[in-house]
Amino acid sequence: MSVAVEPPLGSKTNPAAPRAANRLLAAIAPADFERVEKHLEFIPLERGQVLFEPGEDVVVTHFPAYRTMISMLIVTRDGHEIEAATVGREGAVGGIVSAGAKPAFGRAVVQIAGSAFVIPTAVLEEAKCASPSFGELFSRYADTLIAQMMQSVACNALHSVEERCCRWLLAAHDRAGKQIIQLTQESLAEMLGVQRTTVTAVIQNLEAKGVVRRERGRIEIADREGLERLACECYRAVEDHFSTMLPEVAL
Repeated sequence: MSVAVEPPLGSKTNPAAPRAANRLLAAIAPADFERVEKHLEFIPLERGQVLFEPGEDVVVTHFPAYRTMISMLIVTRDGHEIEAATVGREGAVGGIVSAGAKPAFGRAVVQIAGSAFVIPTAVLEEAKCASPSFGELFSRYADTLIAQMMQSVACNALHSVEERCCRWLLAAHDRAGKQIIQLTQESLAEMLGVQRTTVTAVIQNLEAKGVVRRERGRIEIADREGLERLACECYRAVEDHFSTMLPEVAL
């Protein structure tokens, strides 16, 4: 599926950005979109930028645009973190599953830099209450987000690092909209909850199999079908559920 061309971000806001840059926003009915349109702001996001920490009230909701990707991370007492969900232009982060400004359970971090639409979470909640169709769309999205988190639990417990790595690269490829993913192996190791040396060995093995090519700070998908064959069942399970629940948003 084609991806809208991202305009340059010369300033903090860019009101000319089309809402189609985020597919969840694009799926909102025109009459419902009028409820929130004036409250949306378009901002740049830097890689590694923390959107919220555990325990903080999520007062702003982010809708990643174009190729931007945000990771929702679980943080342990000793500072280790592992990814529970990946969100790109198909969704939103903050104020989705819980209603209103509730304390965040995990950390949200920008993994692939770009831009996003932001809106006060309170405005989003008002729109959900005012329009059944608006609320129903976001309830369906919340279902897919919870499903992704549940599948991640099973994946982390049952599948090999290589299978999990392939799954993550496929998800990133879907959201990035192109062959090359701007990502370091160190970042990938952090999201998978393993040592960098482990990820390096996995990427080397995948490169030997001809499914990826690695360069400094980026990974290129060389054989998408081959990567899918090497991934665990979790990738397809999540994507199939998303397509069933949100066919108008699916990547």
